[in-house]
Amino acid sequence: MARPRKFDEGRAVDAAMEAFWAAGYEATSTQDLCDATGLGRSSIYNTFKSKHDLFERALARYMESRNGELFELLESELPARQKLRTVLQRVIDHEFAKDADGRGCLVVNACVEVAAHDPSVAASLERDYGLRLEAVRAAIESGQRDGDIPRDKDARTLAHLLITTVAGLRVSARAGVDRAALEGVADAALSAF
Repeated sequence: MARPRKFDEGRAVDAAMEAFWAAGYEATSTQDLCDATGLGRSSIYNTFKSKHDLFERALARYMESRNGELFELLESELPARQKLRTVLQRVIDHEFAKDADGRGCLVVNACVEVAAHDPSVAASLERDYGLRLEAVRAAIESGQRDGDIPRDKDARTLAHLLITTVAGLRVSARAGVDRAALEGVADAALSAF
């Protein structure tokens, strides 16, 4: 008879997410995951099957959390243009916060480090991108109906532009681009709206 689990699986996934986010997928060892979660190797492998499985679950948890924040903003009562500006401003503010840790975004990190050689992670990231794309597109279309965003612009293309700008801001901040330059990029991107 199998022994019952004596740990909170959700907390273990959260702890693993932090470990992967801090060091990246390849650099995070099984021992790092044991240290982060407080679990032994056998518990990790019995529960999550593999490092890869745990990474996918941690990435899914991260995407769910971040998308929840994004969707809440996009569904708010703010005018559409202000919603989009807030999305970009939050990225910049996060990257330059006093307690910023330089980890960037786990989704962007996974796109750069893992997606090119891992079809399963690539598919997960593609689904996530699609969810964000549709949420941003819907907010833009709402703004077009309200007259806040010109109707002659393609909402889907503008949604791609916003998402691409977010990723570019994150990568640029990690590369040492200063806040003023990123504020200018955000302004330039919003001028397309």
